[in-house]
Amino acid sequence: MTAISKYLRDRTVKEFEIRRPIEVIPNFVNCDLYKRCDDAKARAKWAPNGEPILMHLSNFRPVKRVTDVIEIFSLVRERMPAKLVLIGDGPDRGAAEYIVRKKRLVKDVFFLGKQLNVAEKLGLADLFVLPSDEESFGLAALEAMACEVPVIATNVGGIPEVVTHGVDGYLFEPRDVATAAKHAIEILGRRDRGRPMGEMARVNARRQYCSNDIIPKYEAFYEKVLDSVHPAVAIGN
Repeated sequence: MTAISKYLRDRTVKEFEIRRPIEVIPNFVNCDLYKRCDDAKARAKWAPNGEPILMHLSNFRPVKRVTDVIEIFSLVRERMPAKLVLIGDGPDRGAAEYIVRKKRLVKDVFFLGKQLNVAEKLGLADLFVLPSDEESFGLAALEAMACEVPVIATNVGGIPEVVTHGVDGYLFEPRDVATAAKHAIEILGRRDRGRPMGEMARVNARRQYCSNDIIPKYEAFYEKVLDSVHPAVAIGN
């Protein structure tokens, strides 16, 4: 049995009283596919005046707290010009659209729906926002990091294993939109918009979660399991 994070391993052991060892092999990212995109024309579609771009990617389920993304962005928008790009779809999209209209942010928020070429769009962002109530790992955050995008995310589940507070992003407590906005403003308010932090995010993503390193770990685990199930048969003379 494997788990994608230490958090998920420990919780599985606790909830199901698992006695056999669980090996932690994390999620991974294709670092050749997920990378920075400096396409000025593509950015201009959302931010024609060079505004910073915040981005969120999820399935818009309640646990993802997409409405908190809007609240965080609203606080950021009070302090500086900015744009928000939302990738994905799901049950909370209607609620998110309602808050956008209520706060008069329609011209600043873009709902893209489900997208095939997510890597290209993530690579255009200046900041990734993940305010989930729960995450077993935080794959979307890792994908953003591989694109040199600093992340602000909740300090829950497996996310602290991916995002290092103050190094490649910032962590905050669930539903604390004020603190999240403070971190976002701190990053985007810098002259370099947090580029060094984004560069460190990619370094850490490549160092710990590159598919070229993680996939062989899965292969080795499967081989070990198969060997234990079907041990080699010794043939006598």
